[in-house]
Amino acid sequence: VLLVLAVRFLAPRRVAQVVGARRGRAGPQPAPWFSLADGYHFHQGHAWAAPGDGELVTVGVDDFAAQLVGAPDALELPAVGSDVRQGARAWSLRAGDRTLAMLSPVNGKVVAVNQAVLDAPQLAADDPYGAGWLLKVRAPDRKVTLRNLLSGELAAVWMRQTAERLRALPAGGLGVVMPDGGVPVRGFGRTLASAEWDVVAREFFLTD
Repeated sequence: VLLVLAVRFLAPRRVAQVVGARRGRAGPQPAPWFSLADGYHFHQGHAWAAPGDGELVTVGVDDFAAQLVGAPDALELPAVGSDVRQGARAWSLRAGDRTLAMLSPVNGKVVAVNQAVLDAPQLAADDPYGAGWLLKVRAPDRKVTLRNLLSGELAAVWMRQTAERLRALPAGGLGVVMPDGGVPVRGFGRTLASAEWDVVAREFFLTD
């Protein structure tokens, strides 16, 4: 029983659907762009929240953030006991000489930090919805907080729109994203010029 509980604590529900591929006629289909996970709630700054027991919520980055940064060089996470606020900066990912600040999807107090992902930051990119979780937060107003997020078909539509916006972005470094159906390479954000990185951060992660 203790082993089962430990597994559930360390690795919440896994990826269940993928979005972002073009729709078309039957036949060979392009690879999907970005994955979602069933039962998860998504903030439009590309963080997720997965409800657990009682007031507990597990928090992490979505597949879009994981694909953009690739394997992070380091993460800066809030300390246990600190407060996070929905829509406010909560943690950051470092990719080379660039830092991506990200917004918390929930309000509450941090009760656990994933030491494994601090020791091996690539976990956040390799398994963003499982072993790569970042925080566990006690959220007293969890129901209200989660209602402000996207889930199910709404989340799928949003992620498809995100893929289309990325495809249309006039950034030179995004030549890896081809209008004829090509998909981004992992860590594609590292190919961007500094100004283009700033545009992506503002446009998709809602940060300055």
